[in-house]
Formats: sequence, C-alpha cells, structure tokens
Amino acid sequence: MPDGPTPVTEERPDAPIHTTGTDHVTVWGSNEADTVAFYRDLLGMPLVMRQPNLDDPSQTHLFFDTGDGRILTFFVTDDRDSVRAQQTRTGAVHHLCFSVAPERFEEVVEAVEADGRGYNIFDRGVFFSLYTRDNNGLVIELSTDKFEIPDDRRGEVLATAQRIREEAGADFAGDEHMREAIEELGMEVVAYDLPEAATGAGDV
Repeated sequence: MPDGPTPVTEERPDAPIHTTGTDHVTVWGSNEADTVAFYRDLLGMPLVMRQPNLDDPSQTHLFFDTGDGRILTFFVTDDRDSVRAQQTRTGAVHHLCFSVAPERFEEVVEAVEADGRGYNIFDRGVFFSLYTRDNNGLVIELSTDKFEIPDDRRGEVLATAQRIREEAGADFAGDEHMREAIEELGMEVVAYDLPEAATGAGDV
C-alpha cells in the first residue's frame, strides 16, 4: 500500500478486473405494493420484470428501470411491513442516489411534498440534492448536476476539481472548483438555475 492518501484520478488502476458500469443494485424490500407505490408511482421507474427470487422462491424479485437502462431490484414478500428508518452498520447501504433533470428539480420537490414525505435539500458543491426516505426506511437522494457535464467526462471533471480543491486548501469541492475544472478541460461552463441551499456540512 502506498504511503499517504490514495491518489484521486480518472485513470483506471492497474487491476485484474475493470468493471464496465453498474448493472443493478438489489435491496431487501418490504412488500410489493409499497415498493411499487414509491419507485414506480412516485419516482416514475417502470416495473420491467417480476419473478421469484431464484435463491428463495418464497420472495418476489421486482426489477425497476432507473431511467438509463440500469436496474434497481428488490426482494419483497407480502408479509413484510414498510419501516420508517434503517439501522446503520458497517456493510449496510447508507443511501441510494438517482439522477433527475435540473430543469425539473422544482417539480421533484413539489411531488415529494404532495406525497407527504419529509425531505432536505442541500447544495453539495459538485451537485444539488434532495434527500427523503423510501417505504423501506432507506435514504433516497435525488441529485441533479449543477453544471452541464458529458457523462463520458464526469470522472475527468471530478478528478480535476479534486486537484484544484486541494491546491486551494478547501475542505470540499464547490462551484468555483467545478467551474475551473470544466474550463481547464476545454469545455464550456454551462450552469443550471437551481435554488439557494446550504451545503449541509456538519448537519447530516
């Protein structure tokens, strides 16, 4: 292991395996009705497959398309109730984050409010986020980019902003570091119009 912090870079490491993306994430869910109500009816994810859990046919395996062909799945049974919160422990999932279009962010807030769910909104520096909870008590983040960044250059922009942030002695990356990174990489800086919000640093 190298001395000091692990370097941050968009370059692929010298590793025996290189993943090509996220195929799916699977969550222990509660019941089908509550899961469909949140993920399909509120977040708008199509339910694209339903079948038995092949490891335990007493459970149903639900597949949702998150919007870009990447899949989120749940193991559910009708005898499991939804819960308000989850216990946090090593190896547990802290939260799931899904992208929403910046021009629809206000509509997202209104929809979460209309569904009677509590939420917090934070300006995270490199993106802008709303946090709520699903029917399983799992924290759900709905994030939107603050700047226009091509998907195939996202890692490059973030790694460059990281270097600029460290050189500036800042605790975390903010608008100024993202702008400078985008400019340094020869791209046009296009900022989205999003509401003012606190960073949430130290509050969550």
